[in-house]
Amino acid sequence: MNRVYVQTNDAERNEAIAFDRSNDGRLEPLGRFGTGGRGTGVPHLASQSSVALSDDGEWLLMTNAGSDELSLFAVEADGLRLAGQVSSGGSNPTSLATRGGLVYVLNNGGSPNISGFRLENGGLTPLDDSARPLSADDADPAQISFSPDGRTLVVTERGTNSISAFAVDDRGYAEGPATIESSGATPYGFDFANGSVVVTEAFGGEVGKAAASSYALSKPGRLAPVSASVADTRSEVCWAAATRDGRFVYVTNFGDGTISSYAVREGGSLELLEPVAASTRLGTAGVRDEALTRDGRFLYAIDADAQRVFGWTVGDDGKLTPVGEFEGVPETVAGLAAS
Repeated sequence: MNRVYVQTNDAERNEAIAFDRSNDGRLEPLGRFGTGGRGTGVPHLASQSSVALSDDGEWLLMTNAGSDELSLFAVEADGLRLAGQVSSGGSNPTSLATRGGLVYVLNNGGSPNISGFRLENGGLTPLDDSARPLSADDADPAQISFSPDGRTLVVTERGTNSISAFAVDDRGYAEGPATIESSGATPYGFDFANGSVVVTEAFGGEVGKAAASSYALSKPGRLAPVSASVADTRSEVCWAAATRDGRFVYVTNFGDGTISSYAVREGGSLELLEPVAASTRLGTAGVRDEALTRDGRFLYAIDADAQRVFGWTVGDDGKLTPVGEFEGVPETVAGLAAS
């Protein structure tokens, strides 16, 4: 099933919103489905990957940042079926990572931590004693994700201007973190491309200072710098999405409603391709979460201030061509996953 999913992040009743995707990339509303939990009700859920699909696409996971829970949906032909809820193992869960039957959540509240779960028998089961703290209580983490081989978990820490990595053992337990200084200030979203981790750098929202850097996985749980900050000339870069072949990475610049593109060279080095590869509302703040479809044909991003989802086709040369903008999301919308 070809779909796009977001969450309302509503403070009273969080919901998943599902869209069907046609062959030309246009979206049609499929429905809203209650998570059983609550969001924050804040228009800016400052994280990447608060909505995530399992590897096989049969399950949709969602954070409920206001009620400290995770929700699990079964993906079905006519929409979504709520399969269960579970405590996140901390407070203010904002980001999810999935690999096989293993799920980790990033909890941003209190003393921030990561916590593990098993996706099995149609439900989420906590992984006993799997909670791990980040490098500091003021870490202010933005995203968690597995490396492609599933042996490393990476977390960006805006508060400490650093990146933490955990080695994942055969039982699914995380060991660490091993923390390194970010090449640039305010590391935020990231994705994996050409054997490296490409991380956005928001520089505290300073106008014109947006950038990205890359890091190699030298071994499980260990990162090493490759490309230092490569500026995209825009403002407040936050989210990142890499093409399936690892050749290109797209970053959204919240501050001026643009998407910049980078080429990822052999070994993981970065080169800016287009400072403005696409835009939602050029020069107007609002673009946030983004995701590429699993077939690599389309990129989608939400502009919460415009209360729309925008879509583009992805060319073989990395260029983006608009396919439309689609209504039906609230100003608190957050997270985006695409199948």
